[in-house]
Amino acid sequence: MTDFSSKLKYERERMGWSKTKLAKYVGVGLSTYANWEYGIAEPDIATIKKICEALEISSDVLLDLSVQNAASSTSDLDEMLDDARSFDGKLLDEHDRELVRGILKRIYSEK
Repeated sequence: MTDFSSKLKYERERMGWSKTKLAKYVGVGLSTYANWEYGIAEPDIATIKKICEALEISSDVLLDLSVQNAASSTSDLDEMLDDARSFDGKLLDEHDRELVRGILKRIYSEK
């Protein structure tokens, strides 16, 4: 079972919906829906929107777009900046990378 499938099952059960009811609501067969909960397949974005509407949740919940994931993205960006050698055809030195890092931190600290 994937994170998506376990969250989907949890949210469906939280709302008291059967698999059949949610499958009908989003316009798919029961076997297609069941494959999502078993982690065999995942729905497309348009269907995820319908699921979220039915379950009264944000797509962030099902797709695990949380603050914790944002923090890991920041460390990924830090790693990218450490590895950056040039920008727009010009070489970057450590001072340039630190300037970019500082600008990004200010931008994201204001959000």
